[in-house]
Amino acid sequence: MRLARNPDFPEGDDHQGYTIVAPIDVQGRLQADAWKSSKEACTVRRFKPGDEHDADGWLTHRGGKWFFRYDEPEEGEDEPVYRLGDHRLAIGDYVTIHESSGEDLTYRVTQHLPV
Repeated sequence: MRLARNPDFPEGDDHQGYTIVAPIDVQGRLQADAWKSSKEACTVRRFKPGDEHDADGWLTHRGGKWFFRYDEPEEGEDEPVYRLGDHRLAIGDYVTIHESSGEDLTYRVTQHLPV
């Protein structure tokens, strides 16, 4: 996913985003049951200009909601992903992420890679 148009980025920014490895169905929706059996393989990598902003972590699921969890203490609390379980992760679709900074930013799904 790449940063879509947001107030501070009216054109979006292809240099900021997330790479998510997770099981999805043919409609592009996350599969909670498949996630349960392969939690360790469901990863998240956040990238932004400058290495200090990059973070590696895991996709987690609890209480019917999805979160990004990072192993770096300075990353703070898990990042909730707004209704990720309800969204398709099809190319061109949008996803809102509540960043650790407190901002809600919108990202666009830009590609799928075979697992």
